[in-house]
Amino acid sequence: MSDLIVVGFDSPEEADKVLLKLSSLKKEYLIDLEDAVVVVRDAEGKVHLKQSFNLTAAGATSGLLSGSLWGGLVGLLFLNPLAGFAIGGALGAGAGALSGSLVDYGIDDDFIKSLGNTIPNNSSALFILVRKVQPEKVLAELSGLRGRVLKTSLSPEQEQKLQAALIDAQTPSPPPGTF
Repeated sequence: MSDLIVVGFDSPEEADKVLLKLSSLKKEYLIDLEDAVVVVRDAEGKVHLKQSFNLTAAGATSGLLSGSLWGGLVGLLFLNPLAGFAIGGALGAGAGALSGSLVDYGIDDDFIKSLGNTIPNNSSALFILVRKVQPEKVLAELSGLRGRVLKTSLSPEQEQKLQAALIDAQTPSPPPGTF
């Protein structure tokens, strides 16, 4: 089962930076993200969503490939496989793009928008849906990012560990020689 984590940041760029960091951790197989969305609320209070997975493009690509294959096979029956390949590819890409744009995958967009409206102006939030994670290694990488946990489906202990890692650098360290 996947876990939902929403972290808020004080600057509009910070959520993008954290998502890039998580993407690099994904390449190291330390975290497996099912979905990720960055929400930015500008100075006027308008909420902008940045989806990390473009389903329209993915649907168009898969539709192009399958449509081309089936169009080429049908074209062989009528002794014109190139025309079947071209027509099948065009129809497949269009149908795939349409189906990709209609599918809601991962985190519910209405939930993202409603929570995005609660963050302050000139700030951002990162919504992630995590399948699997190596908690100790990921928390060490996220240490000191100065975010705050807004919503999560983690256990209270895991949520406290995450919040502690995020605010680790916020607490000023005492000068040397003092306690």
